[in-house]
Amino acid sequence: MPTPNVDCLIVGGGPAGLTAAIYLARFHLNVLVADSGDSRAALIPKTRNHAGFPEGISGPNLLRRMNQQARIYGARIEDTVVSAIHKDGESFLVDTGGGTIAARSVLLATGVVNNRPDMPDDMHDEALARGLLRYCPICDGFEVTDQAIGVIGTGARGMREALFLRGYSADITLIAPGDGHALDEGQQAELANAGVALLAGPPAFVLGPHGISVFTDAGCFAFASIYPALGSVVRSDLARVLGAGVSEEGCMLVDAHQRSSIPGLYAAGDVVLGLDQISHAMGEGGVAATTIRNDLAARTPLWR
Repeated sequence: MPTPNVDCLIVGGGPAGLTAAIYLARFHLNVLVADSGDSRAALIPKTRNHAGFPEGISGPNLLRRMNQQARIYGARIEDTVVSAIHKDGESFLVDTGGGTIAARSVLLATGVVNNRPDMPDDMHDEALARGLLRYCPICDGFEVTDQAIGVIGTGARGMREALFLRGYSADITLIAPGDGHALDEGQQAELANAGVALLAGPPAFVLGPHGISVFTDAGCFAFASIYPALGSVVRSDLARVLGAGVSEEGCMLVDAHQRSSIPGLYAAGDVVLGLDQISHAMGEGGVAATTIRNDLAARTPLWR
């Protein structure tokens, strides 16, 4: 049997995975977190809607604190990539960059990857750090209240994001990522009724000292911030290959206790269909960890 053997291997060191690690370690279970270091939370310059941090906290700082807390109680966190998961009776064999690990249970907290607008990586990272590019209107729409906001997107997804942001500002422009918008007459009428302007792309971007400018064939347009509404890629390939149930969008299907369709395999956070919020991911991590503890105890008593 490969070593080390763990009660639970967690794939992903974001808010969901680290919350579960804290809980599981405090349940006196042997837990290992396989963290590839690319949590979406690490890209957050500062979140101000996460309860308990009235002055806000950066994503990297929050992850560092959670990482430290998990280690205090005995969780091991390793910088490694999980390449495959195999069912082995009631347990699992997990292939990582450091070898194969035997785990009594597995929690997938692998999250999603945002689809980015077409701009150079260095421009993207600078715009993100300066708040000129934002991916989560639920998180930070408040910060751009009554300012000029651009939304990169079209179709139903772009329309929904533009209408959501309309609750923060009257100056909203929906910018097509390509040559034109994929909007039917009803969608165009709904946007017009809300006062959302439409701009055909494809856009080019220039960062200024106080905002971001978008260039199209129609001219130059200045915004305080841009929100891409281009969807995301759900990191559920490990589950899909293993045969776990996923939605058409690729989100893992779980029950109310974060159990997947495969016994012993659980999921929490953005890889599951939900709100895509830190607080929500943490809640699911806590639910998953408690379920894992109780399911393991049903197999073998955890008496000390």
